[in-house]
Amino acid sequence: MQEEIIVRVADASDEKYVNIILDTIRDAARRRGTGIAERTYDYVATKMKESKAIMALCGDKFAGFSYIETWGNKHYVTTSGLIVHPDFLGQGIAKRIKDYTFTLARVRWPKAKIFSLTSGDAVMKMNTRLGYVPVSYNQLTDDDAFWRGCEGCCNHDILVAKERKFCICTGMLYDPEMHTGEPTPIEVFQDIIRTLTLRGIAF
Repeated sequence: MQEEIIVRVADASDEKYVNIILDTIRDAARRRGTGIAERTYDYVATKMKESKAIMALCGDKFAGFSYIETWGNKHYVTTSGLIVHPDFLGQGIAKRIKDYTFTLARVRWPKAKIFSLTSGDAVMKMNTRLGYVPVSYNQLTDDDAFWRGCEGCCNHDILVAKERKFCICTGMLYDPEMHTGEPTPIEVFQDIIRTLTLRGIAF
């Protein structure tokens, strides 16, 4: 019998999984023929240490991952890098991770707009369920640091040629003042509150 898959807020002890996370993200992009925002080992490890990432584990085996980041003086938040290891596909892990990243962003920055750039149908469906709507790129952050993250994508030339007005990915936005969606499970909210409180993180 397979062990239970646990989804939780990452911490420094998860740094041992960084390389497999990066490899899994790259492999998935190659299989889909889509671009990715390339991230470094240190970048992902820092997200874990700052409690800004979500891990899915089956025992000590890596099952899935995603992280959050703030932009524009914390007026915008992204939930990014959502990946499920091929050994664990089809088990609803992506939805569980998305529920965690979305709830973590809402708890830590309740007034921020949450956005996503994606070319994947599955992520678009999950975003729509939570209340995101498709938007033009001019409604997303103008923080240059965010857009520099697209430089490692194979479609970056398109983004530059279109002056950051649009690209292959669909922009989706959750504005807490305008949109409501299906609530994430209460147990996810409670787990995140408990975790952040134990780690002494203000919210």
